[in-house]
Amino acid sequence: MSEMQYVTEADFQSEVLNSSEPVLVDFTATWCQPCKMLDPVVKQLAQDWQGKVKVVKLDADQNPNIMVQYGVMGIPTLMLFKSGEIKDRITGYQTKDKLVGRLSPQL
Repeated sequence: MSEMQYVTEADFQSEVLNSSEPVLVDFTATWCQPCKMLDPVVKQLAQDWQGKVKVVKLDADQNPNIMVQYGVMGIPTLMLFKSGEIKDRITGYQTKDKLVGRLSPQL
């Protein structure tokens, strides 16, 4: 499994908001235990949805302006962007089945 792509404040516009495909952004941090639990689930979704959804991570500590801009108060938070708009937001650890059930209708 390849390493996940990280986005930053510098490329968030081009990589997420201007993307032609839906983008699932995982707001995470290296010290966050629930984020570590969610990581393999997010990687599995990236593999399952390859070619349909771009899955990226954003380090909460290194990108505080994005955190404020989107009102992210807790991590992990997943946001699904489509055509530059937030289609769904999920905070906290979720199982893969719950995430697929909730996000699939948006894809």
